[in-house]
Amino acid sequence: MNQKKKYYSIVCILLCLFLVGCTRGKEPGEGETFLCFVNAEGTALVKEAYEMKEKDTESQIGDMLKNMAKEPDSIDYKSVFSEKVQVQEWTLNEGILDLHFNSAYEDMRRSEEVLFRAAVVQTLAQISEVEYIDFFIGDQPLRDQEGNEIGYMKAEDFIQNTGSSLYSYQVGDLKLYFANEKGDKLVQENVSIRYNSNMSMEKLIVEQLIKGPTIEGNKPVIPPETKILGISVKDGVCYVNLDEGFLNNTYMIDPKITVYAIVNSIVDGGSYSQVQILVGGESNIQYMGSVDLNKPLSRDLDLVEENEK
Repeated sequence: MNQKKKYYSIVCILLCLFLVGCTRGKEPGEGETFLCFVNAEGTALVKEAYEMKEKDTESQIGDMLKNMAKEPDSIDYKSVFSEKVQVQEWTLNEGILDLHFNSAYEDMRRSEEVLFRAAVVQTLAQISEVEYIDFFIGDQPLRDQEGNEIGYMKAEDFIQNTGSSLYSYQVGDLKLYFANEKGDKLVQENVSIRYNSNMSMEKLIVEQLIKGPTIEGNKPVIPPETKILGISVKDGVCYVNLDEGFLNNTYMIDPKITVYAIVNSIVDGGSYSQVQILVGGESNIQYMGSVDLNKPLSRDLDLVEENEK
């Protein structure tokens, strides 16, 4: 009987490990082909094993691009392609692959663009007939911030250079919402901040909300001891996972103001139209007994003071 129990225990453990592996995706082994995605916070590349089924080079390029653009099943990482950025056409001539993107490419933030470029180049460079890759926006060659052409790229360029590009600092303007003096309406603050471009905009916004307002008379909305457990995106929804410090709100403000300060700030400053707030990974919560956090929420401008709309 003990041996039988031991056997079933081992089977259960192996089954759990298998399920976890499926959720996170299979990492490529030595020499295996892969596709590049980006982690949930948009700060680093993730490689997932990929079986090359196509035989000819052109079909391999098309298939890789198509699968990179799809959202993976795992919530731990996502496609580097946004819904708007698309490859309009591509040509391969004597080992040089020219990729032509639509104008939405220019709307990517600097940190997103560097990761996007690294992901595409490292993925497609695995194809034996592809020696160099060149990016175009329409018919114009991609240029850096100084106006210089990026030119031909290969996978090795990013292994050496991506780190220094990603961890640069830049200045950005944030539109944040806090509580008014009465605590019954949202008021807007425009904040200029220098930040690490490796950080996702959504995380930066929540961190600034936790720090509190800078304008006298405005009230903070999130307890300062609140910790960010994670911020991820799935199917166009931004998931903000906070620790239980978020529930210890002693400020004299309407609970709805706290919730929509987060939602409105992320929607206005990020790339997503809905936000779901979780506490300790759980969404089945009535915040302060009055606001249902069980589903994604859209921006509510009716809560903003008239002179701030």
